[in-house]
Amino acid sequence: MRPSPRPSGSPRSPRTITLLTDFGTADSYVAEMKGVLLSRAPSAILVDVTHDLTQGDVRSAAYVLGRTWHRFPENTVHLVVVDPGVGSARRGLALSARGHGFVGPDNGVFTPILHDTEVEAVVLPTPPHASNTFHGRDIFAPAAASLAGGAPLGSLGLTLEGMPVRLAYTRPERAGLDVNGEIIYVDHFGTLITNLTSDLVPPEAHVLVEDLDVGEVKRTYSDVAAGALVAYVGSGGTIEIAVRDGSAAEHLAIGIGAPVRACLNS
Repeated sequence: MRPSPRPSGSPRSPRTITLLTDFGTADSYVAEMKGVLLSRAPSAILVDVTHDLTQGDVRSAAYVLGRTWHRFPENTVHLVVVDPGVGSARRGLALSARGHGFVGPDNGVFTPILHDTEVEAVVLPTPPHASNTFHGRDIFAPAAASLAGGAPLGSLGLTLEGMPVRLAYTRPERAGLDVNGEIIYVDHFGTLITNLTSDLVPPEAHVLVEDLDVGEVKRTYSDVAAGALVAYVGSGGTIEIAVRDGSAAEHLAIGIGAPVRACLNS
């Protein structure tokens, strides 16, 4: 039995707006943005991705956006405010790509969505009343609410000439039987997430981080004893390095950018 068509003129489903910031939750900043969003798009569903990124860490913001945006339905609007250049000459953008909307600073946070896809983008104007230090509330939140409310992208600003800023990434490289990569993110548990994908690293390979042999790729944490280092294929499809019941970042005293190597002749 087919469902009855929605009557003409009936309200459409509410849009989802995700929020990804480095504001933390100890202050009022996230609440102020949500107040703007709900005042302008009262039916929107607000989803907090995280507000606990290291302050100004654009690279980590891009990583988290890349992991999360495609888990949401089409027409979701993703509001990203990790903006160490707020108030400077950097541009504010609203984008449409892959059936989703994106709003935030043009500083590389949108790099994960810019590969092999058509992107429409506009430069958001700065209204006279906008704070020089809180574009998340005064520029980006109103733009995200407008997109969630169905406003055409082109109505929000001037068409962007060229492409948005992209971060420069180091790609894994083969060197004989080895594959060289690096740590690209450190999560809340102190897990070191690498850019070595599972298709590049066979299970029998040994994983070395700064030349310390972590051992062969395991299936999960419980394959090693408590307190031991373990390398495994994480939920994002890349090799991760953890300490069972501990923090690999603290244990090894390393972070983003540290070299990692997968070796078949260790």
